[in-house]
Amino acid sequence: MLKEKILMPKLLIYTILLISPACLLLAQQVTPLPITSYDYTLPAGNVSPIAMGTGALNITNAEDPFCAYSNPALMADNKLSSLSLSFCLTNQEDIDFYEALSLSNTLKDKQFKYFVLNTGAVSFSYQPVSAVHISQFSNDGLNSEYYDYKMDKVQFSWGGRDDNYPKFAAGINLKYLSGRLVYLKEHKVGNNLIRDGFIDDKAKGVSGDLGLTYKMGNIVYAASFYDLLSMLWWENYDPVTLKRRAALGLGWEGTNSHYYAGLQSKISQEPETTFHFGYAYTFNLGKNNYSTTQNRNSVDLRVGVYSHDFYGTDNINFTFGGGYYYKNFRFDFSLNNTGMKLSDSDYLFSLSAGI
Repeated sequence: MLKEKILMPKLLIYTILLISPACLLLAQQVTPLPITSYDYTLPAGNVSPIAMGTGALNITNAEDPFCAYSNPALMADNKLSSLSLSFCLTNQEDIDFYEALSLSNTLKDKQFKYFVLNTGAVSFSYQPVSAVHISQFSNDGLNSEYYDYKMDKVQFSWGGRDDNYPKFAAGINLKYLSGRLVYLKEHKVGNNLIRDGFIDDKAKGVSGDLGLTYKMGNIVYAASFYDLLSMLWWENYDPVTLKRRAALGLGWEGTNSHYYAGLQSKISQEPETTFHFGYAYTFNLGKNNYSTTQNRNSVDLRVGVYSHDFYGTDNINFTFGGGYYYKNFRFDFSLNNTGMKLSDSDYLFSLSAGI
């Protein structure tokens, strides 16, 4: 009898120890994740001003130092080693709290955008894919929400071709993601703040892209598939997958004129396809052939559009850009706006240097 009395408390203690972690996990999941989208390859989030200036999509132009972002197969044509970075200036004044929650790659008004090291057919890059810091108060001041979400990506890219099929090239992007979310929801009763929900959680994930190109004379046909295989693991929530996207396009490269056309879409039952068109013209400022990198001295002007259906000016994004290329150095810029509203434009700048 005495032995049974001793065993019962021990059994109770073991049971509590076993179920406590599960109870804690359930308690943390009482507040659902406020993130409603994991879509990190939206056209408006393109990291390259060269791509942005010609319609926010580049899957055919290998001279873009950021080309692996959109199509890693283009690295098969890269013969240079270079360091490049881009910086964005955006207008986020009109974004409300819940809109910010639905935009996975919302960045700050002034934000470092991308860094890439290219060396031959290989590139390494770093990107802050999301950086959101926003709070909201109700009109009466009794309710408040705070949201701080950051996600970073490190990427390895490679592109190559088989000598037996020189017109065809393929490439891959391998990505590692790491992020953190802090979310707080409170309401006020008298002089006291009552917590309605709180999250402080971290996530790690992996993903992969596939790119293809086929060249016939001056025409390049291309296809890219983004986040085909992906998984993002939260510490206290169920794992999620990233939105998969695909892009198809072609480019015609002349001596001075360059034409681009393509489309990008989510791989889902609701594709949300966007159509992209761009044009660029190169002015050679030097006496030597501008295609020779060591002697290059040129200016590029770019223009483009993209839209879901091109129905009405307010439903069309207009892009403009330019760049100056001198030997192994280049500077590029672009602006992107909806409905020709220049005051609401997003600006993207980049610097590149050969090494």
